[in-house]
Amino acid sequence: MASLARHDIQGIGMTSQRTRERLVTRLREKNISNEQVLNAIRNTPRHLFVEEALAHKAYDDTALPIGHGQTISQPWVVARMLELLVEDGKPAKVLEIGTGCGYQAAVLSALAGQVYSVERIEPLMRQAKQRIFDLRLHNVQIKYADGAFGWPEQAPFDGIIAACAGPAVPSELIEQLADGGRLVMPVTEGRQQWLTLIERLGNELRVQRLEEVRFVPFMQGTQS
Repeated sequence: MASLARHDIQGIGMTSQRTRERLVTRLREKNISNEQVLNAIRNTPRHLFVEEALAHKAYDDTALPIGHGQTISQPWVVARMLELLVEDGKPAKVLEIGTGCGYQAAVLSALAGQVYSVERIEPLMRQAKQRIFDLRLHNVQIKYADGAFGWPEQAPFDGIIAACAGPAVPSELIEQLADGGRLVMPVTEGRQQWLTLIERLGNELRVQRLEEVRFVPFMQGTQS
């Protein structure tokens, strides 16, 4: 299978390294301070995860459509969630719920030892797998499944991150969180969604409600 050319990865014009640096500067201005997260975003070619017609917007700090009613998350939201996830250091194993186009998994590959990502929409899963393969991100595994059940065969996870909002965190995900692990997910309360951090400390869970956010809903089942 042909690999991506270097200029495709680096980008030209509106997808160049200079454009990426401007995005990193904007994230700093919005109080993202974790250098590992900023560097991972700087080095991940976001333009390869969107349709070619939208590539010129890839490094704007905005969400973009990726088809099937889904979006690639706003870079600030990705950065904020990852900053929370890796606050205590590099996690050995991370579970991502909602692979989407694969962008967040690609960023995560630079921040975690192993990334396990679950996507319920089969065409998105196949596209994401191809992109991850082309970028030679060998520490990322993606599977087609209902994310509400996590990935029990690979549990426990030091970190779990969900790119979709539900009224509660599925109990299966809580059960798959390792002692000392951190789970980041938007939780719906009424008409609002709140970024929520859950930390497992032995048999106890510490829950923090953080910023208001907007995500696609957490859907169960699979879609081919």
